[in-house]
Amino acid sequence: MSFLVDPPLLVVSGVAIERLAPDERTARAAERAVLATFFATSVGLYLEAPATRWLWRLCRARSGRDWMWNSGVFHFDETRAGPGTHVLAAAIFALYPSFIRAGRRLGGRRAST
Repeated sequence: MSFLVDPPLLVVSGVAIERLAPDERTARAAERAVLATFFATSVGLYLEAPATRWLWRLCRARSGRDWMWNSGVFHFDETRAGPGTHVLAAAIFALYPSFIRAGRRLGGRRAST
C-alpha cells in the first residue's frame, strides 16, 4: 500500500462494494472493514511497525515509510521526514474515507452518505 496506490484501490473498493453488497447495511459494514484494513496496514507501514516489515520488504522498499512515500516510483528522502511531512501524511490518511465514498458514488446503485 502507498499514498500513490491507496486512493485508486479505495475507489475501486467502493465501486465493488456498491455493486456487490445486497443492501446498505452490508455495504456500510464492508466499507468499514476495507477502511480498517487500509488504515491498519498503511498507518502501520508509515510508522514502521514491526508487523509490517514483511510487506515493505516484499515491495523492495527500505522501510514502511519509504514504501508509503515512494512506492518504488519516487525518490523522496523519507528518512528526513519532519512535522510538515507528517501533517501531509495525516491529511492524506484523513482523505481515505472520501476515496471509498467516491467509489461508492461511481458504483451508482445507492446514494452514499
